[in-house]
Amino acid sequence: MPAPFGSILDDLKRNIDLNRDALATILRRSPNLAYKKVNELAAFAGSRHGVELQLHFPLADKISDIDSYGTENVGIVVDKFRKTFPVSREEVKKKAVELLGDSARPQDAYMYEGKEGVRVVIPKGRIEILPGSVHFWCKIDKSVVSFADWLMQNIYAIDGK
Repeated sequence: MPAPFGSILDDLKRNIDLNRDALATILRRSPNLAYKKVNELAAFAGSRHGVELQLHFPLADKISDIDSYGTENVGIVVDKFRKTFPVSREEVKKKAVELLGDSARPQDAYMYEGKEGVRVVIPKGRIEILPGSVHFWCKIDKSVVSFADWLMQNIYAIDGK
């Protein structure tokens, strides 16, 4: 059973902090190597919690901002083969508004080949929720962590196979 998102994120941030000097040195030499190293740290943290954890850098210059590592653009894969949610999409959308606020705009997404998904557009970005993974294309604040913890407990801890 996957750990709560907040615990996974805290573990990742601890690993990044412990390796901050090495990351800074690698970053000066090669942003590509820094990308590889930070994702090795993410993979290690994820493996401790039974998930595949990834950091994304949609803007190439964000790799230089070590302080942002683990605070935005994070992906978690629990089961890449799962096609349907163990709860209704309507429940996922309702919980998104409840935990992220009235400005959250949930919508159906990725509805093809028997797959389902939900995209939640929020003022600071978006969250892409699939039955086996979730990707946070936004700054991760307390409300996002709260919603992610709900997802980890109610979507990803239930065996939907």
